[in-house]
Amino acid sequence: MMTKKEQRLRRSRQTRLRIAQQRVARLTVFRSNSHIYASVISDDGQKVLASASTAEKEVREQLGAGATAGVGGNVSAAAIIGKRIAERAKAAGVEKVAFDRSGFAYHGRVKALAEAAREAGLQF
Repeated sequence: MMTKKEQRLRRSRQTRLRIAQQRVARLTVFRSNSHIYASVISDDGQKVLASASTAEKEVREQLGAGATAGVGGNVSAAAIIGKRIAERAKAAGVEKVAFDRSGFAYHGRVKALAEAAREAGLQF
């Protein structure tokens, strides 16, 4: 039997292959219980062009959490990261990306991040 993580990685493999054929930068998302991470990876898959996460010091301050745990693991935090990743991607000269949800369901935090990135002007 496959573990939950193996199942997720198996689901993500197909997406990655499809995105690689499109030859566009990809916006990847990783979600842990307490944080969410997003990065824009170049179309050849060699370079990280932009990244943002709730583990960053200024984001944690923005979320109003000194030492309290679990604040990066909610929808509003994900929306902040979506906005930040879009701004950083545009600063790096990336307008169009393919959304790689890494096998996570397009729901909740992943969806909030994607919608915030779209609103901030990233196309996918």
